[in-house]
Amino acid sequence: MAGQLHLIKLCVGAESVEDLITWQGTRRALGADGLPVHVTRMWPKRAEELLAGGSLYWVIKGAVQARQRLVRLDEWIGADGVRRCAIVLDPAIIRTRAALRRPFQGWRYLPAAEAPADLPSPRKGDDTLPPELDAALSDLGLR
Repeated sequence: MAGQLHLIKLCVGAESVEDLITWQGTRRALGADGLPVHVTRMWPKRAEELLAGGSLYWVIKGAVQARQRLVRLDEWIGADGVRRCAIVLDPAIIRTRAALRRPFQGWRYLPAAEAPADLPSPRKGDDTLPPELDAALSDLGLR
């Protein structure tokens, strides 16, 4: 994914990737076309770069743990009449190597060179590591 631009955002309220999967399975998290949507106040100025193959990387419990490919950005007018950006996502949630992140507000651009690598698809019967242990192993270059 060299040269691509991504977004990174805190996954507020989620304790795990499974929480994100559960939330995105609810009617409230889906747009009219059935794709997951995340509504944010600010519209990315670098939208064209993001939509050329970028993803939204989710920070869960202080570590990047998953990503979703960006499908498009839609205008979303709230009940208060304020224009917002609906980030439309591919429903596939791809787990990534854990990468520790300090808290921040809103979303940030994430250059491809700084994006954590995808984890291989789990094999049947594989256990998942706690995020803190996974991040520590990644920091040591062991994962």
